Amino acid sequence: MQRDGKQMISIWIFIGFLLIAYGALIMGQGMWELFVPPAKPVVLAELRAGIWWGSLILILGAVFVGTNSRW
Repeated sequence: MQRDGKQMISIWIFIGFLLIAYGALIMGQGMWELFVPPAKPVVLAELRAGIWWGSLILILGAVFVGTNSRW
């Protein structure tokens, strides 16, 4: 995949970076709610879904970047 002597970057690397960014934001919000609980917590707030989903998305993004990069 070359164009004009430059090597093109796979779209999956950009998707991986987006997943890393979204995962960091979701996990950060979950951590914030852990230390500063909201006034009206949602049902099943004790499961900490934001932390779990954020870390899962963060790991998935790192896997995408790691498997599709050529570094």
